[in-house]
Amino acid sequence: MKVLIVDDEPNILMSLDFLMRKEGYEVLVARNGTEAMESLHSNLPDVVLLDIMMPDVDGYEICKHIKSTEELKHCKVIFISAKSKEADIQKGYEVGADFYITKPFTNKQIVSKVKELLVVGI
Repeated sequence: MKVLIVDDEPNILMSLDFLMRKEGYEVLVARNGTEAMESLHSNLPDVVLLDIMMPDVDGYEICKHIKSTEELKHCKVIFISAKSKEADIQKGYEVGADFYITKPFTNKQIVSKVKELLVVGI
């Protein structure tokens, strides 16, 4: 199973990369929205761990793209964001997120949601 991690914060990117590899997933990383769009189409990940606030293309736009593109519709999207207001979370679900986790997060939260989405196929 392939997991694409998209975040412009290097420390979060590294910790999620380590965590997902430790769990046995094939990990792809993107440091911004542009890299994410390229990786989505060349790698067709199963799950995308997606930050919202990035300097170029934001996470909401990437999620909309995933959910509206036939070859990517199978991808599960988990937003991981510091945007914790109810309106931000609601917008995340409106654009197609399968789950929304606010920062700071625990490793257990991330692992359990990835496993749940892949096993259950929600």
